[in-house]
Parts: sequence; structure tokens; C-alpha cells
Amino acid sequence: MKKVIAIVGPTAVGKSALGLKLAKKYQSEIISGDSMQIYRNLDIGTAKDSPQELREVKHHLVDICDPDTRYTVKNFQERAKKIIIDLNEIGKVPFVVGGTGFYLSSLINNLNLGGKSDSDVKLRQQLQDLADNDEISVLQTRLKNEDPLAFEKIDIDNPRRLIRAIEVFETTGQSIAKQNNGDQWAKFYLIGLTDDRPKLYERINQRVDKMVEMGLLDEAKYVFDHRESFVQAKNAIGYKELFPYFEGKDSLENCLVEIKKNSRHFAKRQFTYFRNQMDVDWYNISDDKNYQKKIENNIEKFLGGHNG
Repeated sequence: MKKVIAIVGPTAVGKSALGLKLAKKYQSEIISGDSMQIYRNLDIGTAKDSPQELREVKHHLVDICDPDTRYTVKNFQERAKKIIIDLNEIGKVPFVVGGTGFYLSSLINNLNLGGKSDSDVKLRQQLQDLADNDEISVLQTRLKNEDPLAFEKIDIDNPRRLIRAIEVFETTGQSIAKQNNGDQWAKFYLIGLTDDRPKLYERINQRVDKMVEMGLLDEAKYVFDHRESFVQAKNAIGYKELFPYFEGKDSLENCLVEIKKNSRHFAKRQFTYFRNQMDVDWYNISDDKNYQKKIENNIEKFLGGHNG
């Protein structure tokens, strides 16, 4: 049985820092579980590790696509599974680090995500038109009526997740939430980091301020200038909120407030998703000063004494 360790939790809680520390300790490698870090040249808004950190520990599924490339959960699942298998074969248990819940779910539950054969081009275009016209509520209502199970399980504020769930149900008659191959191909240990909400929200606010200092506006302007072709990247938190500023419709101050607000809402949704959908060992980084030592002890138990 292959083994995988995953570090999950809300944005800005410290997943990347912990992943780096543990990957070094166990002489292993990191697989990014973030849906936006795959894109080249989008570094600040996606909160990638620094170039030095990327060199210190080998990272997979970072900077593998140009921003105009469409990247699906199925693409992630196929590549991540191969990396996990290859690393296990040479005695390394990889660390999957990231906050995209459905990405991790596709690995843990071995979801059968189908291929092009289950995708109707006209249907996808119809659904995409609704998303492009900010008719998210229409998509949400459609999914709730057709597939209430998926409506409860996926991130319904993410138009791509909505489109995919509706598409799967209408083309296969099955809920995407039930598409499980049934075979446990790997054993996962899920480490969840959390914090008291006020402290987490303050850290999110500080992260946004730091991103601005690092050049977020230039990066967001790059996305804005290519928004017609950057179909997925243009919807990322940290970019889309700045579009009104570039269009001269709102102040920079208001747009940054919107980034912070949306980031806080996203963090809340992430925690809810991981808490409700997955078997996670949670560690409150403020309440428990020895949380890292406890995590390492539990990793040792999971590995059975194996240290890479």
C-alpha cells in the first residue's frame, strides 16, 4: 500500500512552512495541491514558496503550465498519482501540501473523473456562458435541484466546480460526489492546521499587505491584460478583485479590502470542507505550542519508523 502525507487547512495558516520543514526532516518531496500554483509567472498572488525554498526541497506540480492552459482535477489526479507511486518505489513518502479540497479528495477517494467522452461541448459552453455573465446563482440552483449531494460536497462558490458537477450529472446520470472507484490505492495521513479565527484573519490581512509590497499589482495587471485567455487564473482571489481598479471603477484601497474579505471567506470554506469531508488530525497552532512535535510523532507512527 502506497503512503501519502497531506497537509491541509485554511489559507495563510502555515501549511507551506510546515511542509518544507517536514519534507526536509524525512528527506522527501512536496506535491503542490493548489489549483493555481501550477501556472508560470503567477507567483505572488498564488503564494508560491520562494525560489530558494523551491530549490531546498523538490516541488512537483508547480510552474508546469502557462496561464492560458486549462488544467482540470483529472489532470492533477493523474500526475499526482504517478508521482506518489514513483516516490514510494524509491522509499520516499511524499507530502501533498495545499488547500484545494477537491484536488485532494480526487486522490484519497480515487474518484473516477471520466474523460472527454463524458463532456458535451454545447453543454459546457452553455454553463460557461452563465459563469462568464456572473450567473453563479443560476448554476448553484441548477446543481441543487439536479444533484443535491454534490451541492453539499463541492465548493459551490467556484464556477469551475459547479460546471463540472452539473456536466458530470447531466452527461453520465451520476453524481460526481459518488464517483469513487472503490479501491483504496494508497494510505493517507492528513494533517490539518487551524488557528483561532481572529488570529487567522489577521494573518490573512498581513499576507495581502505583504503581497502588495512584493508586487501583486503588477502580477494582477498581467492577468487583467490577458483575462480573455487566462480563463482559470482570472478568477483567482487576489487578481479578480483588482480588475475594477485597473478599469478605473474603484479605488485601490477598496479593492484590497475586497481581497482580504474574499480571502477570509475562502479560509472559512476551506476549513469547513476539510472538517466535513475528510478524516483529518487537526492541530491548533496557537493553542498547542508543541503541535509540531506531536505531528512528527504521529508521522512516525504512520510511517512505522520509516524516515525516508
